Amino acid sequence: MPAISAPQALARLIEGNRRYSSNLRSVDSLLSHNLREGLQAQRPIAIVLGCSDSRAPAETVFDQGLGDLFVIRVAGNIVAPSQVGSVEFAAERFGTRLVVVMGHTQCGAIDAAIESITSGAAPSRNLLSIVRRIRPAIEDLVSTDLASDPVALRRVAVRANVRASASHLRQGSEILERFILTDGLLVVGAELDLSTGQVHFFDGLPE
Repeated sequence: MPAISAPQALARLIEGNRRYSSNLRSVDSLLSHNLREGLQAQRPIAIVLGCSDSRAPAETVFDQGLGDLFVIRVAGNIVAPSQVGSVEFAAERFGTRLVVVMGHTQCGAIDAAIESITSGAAPSRNLLSIVRRIRPAIEDLVSTDLASDPVALRRVAVRANVRASASHLRQGSEILERFILTDGLLVVGAELDLSTGQVHFFDGLPE
């Protein structure tokens, strides 16, 4: 049985982010570390695939406590086989039914991908493995009018990359596809505004 349903988990994250962006913290999240001895098993309410950026820790942004979130962090919130496997593991093992792909404003990985496209600059081999996963989602954008507005280009690119990662999770795993079709799994895309602390959910939301 799922810990809680996807819509219930989403409502809890939205409320938690409302507290965070208002500079508040819940007592439960503040005191959750005191319960660590009793957490012999985990029942996370949501799986969050987010960026490694030090300004975007999911537990803090959503004001959740120890054991509440199963968090996967990688630069550019990209989806590679290891990330898919991690999401599958949590969905299958813990019954978690909400997956959030969370990008953020001022993303350095997005900047690196844009620079690679526009200037032909070659990042290191390892960074290139990240850029190559972002590039297909944003490459066409640099040929539009957005190219003359770097701020707007970056903003649109962040969301395009989130949509691509969320779509990959929905369609790139037989396990996740089955849970979506038969067991209420929901994969949504979101963007954290670093300047306000607000998370905007914009992709894959239930009607």
